[in-house]
Amino acid sequence: MQRVSNKILTFLGLVIVGFLWTSTVKAICPLCVVAIGAGLGLSRWLGVDDVVSSVWIGALLVALILWTLVEMRKKNWKFPFDVVVIWLAYYLLTFIPLYYAGIVGHPLNKIFGIDKIIFGIAVGTVVFLLSNWLHLYLKKKNNGKSFFPYQKVVLPVIILALTSLIFYLLIIYKLI
Repeated sequence: MQRVSNKILTFLGLVIVGFLWTSTVKAICPLCVVAIGAGLGLSRWLGVDDVVSSVWIGALLVALILWTLVEMRKKNWKFPFDVVVIWLAYYLLTFIPLYYAGIVGHPLNKIFGIDKIIFGIAVGTVVFLLSNWLHLYLKKKNNGKSFFPYQKVVLPVIILALTSLIFYLLIIYKLI
């Protein structure tokens, strides 16, 4: 029990340092790749299964991609196949460092014959996109208004948390 509480205190300390540091760093891509890698390493250290943490990485990637595309459109920046290029860039900038660090591609870190991190990121990507679609659908049904404050944030977070909980329980009870 003492070991777990030390890990939690260390984690909280790192989060606080991270928040203090973010005020000076405004980067997105390189910092996010490092943060994802560090977050995955930290979640491994805390004992969180790679599938569970990778679901959140997939959601983060989609959020960053959509945010980047919205900002590009606001500034009227366009180039051929920009949507495809942005999607590929974010995923490659995530997977390549994880691969070379030996985190992705380990032969014993698989679920359903797929690397756990790749599987989790794919699930997180799909879940986030579906939850975003659900938000837009509900908003359309309500004359262009959300049903409740922060619906756009709450829906994906709740759905991702439920997805994580389902994977966590399936792994704990050795059903997958």
